[in-house]
Amino acid sequence: MKNNTRADILKSAKENDVRYIRLQFTDMLGTVKNVEIPINNLEKALANEVMFDGSSIQGFVRIDEADMYLYPDLSTWLILEWETTPSAAGKVARLICDIYTTSHVPFEGDPRFILKRNLAELKKLGYDKFNVGVEPEFFLFKLDEHGKPTMEFSDLGGYFDLAPIDGSEDVRRDIVLELEKMNFEMEVSHHEVAYGQHEINFHFDNALEACDNIQTFKILVKNVARRHGYHATFMPKPVQGINGSGMHTNCSISDVEGNNLFYDPNTENQLSQTALRFIAGVMKHAQEFALVTNPTVNSYKRLVPGYEAPCYISWSDANRSTMIRIPAARGKATRVEVRSVDPSANPYLAMSALLAAGLDGIRSEIDGISPIKKNLFKMSEQERKRLGIRNLPESLREAIENFSNSTMMKEAIGEILWSKLIEAKTKEWDEYKMKVTQWELDKYLPII
Repeated sequence: MKNNTRADILKSAKENDVRYIRLQFTDMLGTVKNVEIPINNLEKALANEVMFDGSSIQGFVRIDEADMYLYPDLSTWLILEWETTPSAAGKVARLICDIYTTSHVPFEGDPRFILKRNLAELKKLGYDKFNVGVEPEFFLFKLDEHGKPTMEFSDLGGYFDLAPIDGSEDVRRDIVLELEKMNFEMEVSHHEVAYGQHEINFHFDNALEACDNIQTFKILVKNVARRHGYHATFMPKPVQGINGSGMHTNCSISDVEGNNLFYDPNTENQLSQTALRFIAGVMKHAQEFALVTNPTVNSYKRLVPGYEAPCYISWSDANRSTMIRIPAARGKATRVEVRSVDPSANPYLAMSALLAAGLDGIRSEIDGISPIKKNLFKMSEQERKRLGIRNLPESLREAIENFSNSTMMKEAIGEILWSKLIEAKTKEWDEYKMKVTQWELDKYLPII
């Protein structure tokens, strides 16, 4: 994160021939929105004087209190190299903004503010940073002659395949190159299990910067894919019968000296008591925060047995059938990998939920939750019940019910967004309930 000043940004804009600036923010559902301004309005934006109509944004304010301010976070100044073409007149840059009311106080329903508030709770407990690294997966489908997405895969590759089987290698490479131009620290990119499915991972960051990076990453992936004639989708389960896309989220907590507080070399598995209690808190509240980490009807078509996605609330140091896994690396790299999160999630809300749940486990001093060594997918329901293993929600409806009854989630994301999210997702479920699907027609029309 750069400690830019207003002078730094004005200088950078001039030196790089920036002509337009996108003032970006994220709505309740995780969609990136923006107000674009010409360069001559940059000083006005840096003075927090740009307003917009908040009543037009889902999850924000009512029509009778519509005016809201965009407060740019100066550390997020970024020149969007992928938007520059040989014929373009100047470059485009972006600033990620926090939302303020007309009283010039933070808007409590702003997802980015919600994460900041949860990070402040972390500091109250004497910790410093919530470190996050994500593994977002996505599919590439071919575009038709009208530029509309088809369901034809970009390639027929599989896990870790190379060209020519992996026909999308050049797209992935271009995405990584564009990210590196913007100083993203890339970890690895590779073909995933399903046809046309890919994964690109970037470096651990503090949670706020990680979420900003996720939002930038999604936009860039879609733009580069379209340049190659493909549509990129972060939909969790676009195709029945094959693996869906997750966004495994790796978490750790550090102190002011940078020590990883999840690591303890003196325990059997080298996990600290803090780590174990964090895991216990995440497991305790997993059913409650699923609406945030898995927010769509489609999310629950990924969380089914047989496709490597977790269905059961449990943890292990190696077992990939559990919801939480502990990767083998230790020392500063010790981390908790939450495997249930999917890429349709609003990252600011998802990280807020994981952090709030984990901190509750630490505060409550929850101990004694044992790791699961066996393959959960091969156990019967009775065996899992004997071990006290609960299921993740099986539908959006079930997730809404759990979320609605969660005091923890109401406190974690605030009453404003908590109630608006319930309203929006209930409407989404009701729309889905009334939909007559092709499956129903195929199943019942010939015989009834």
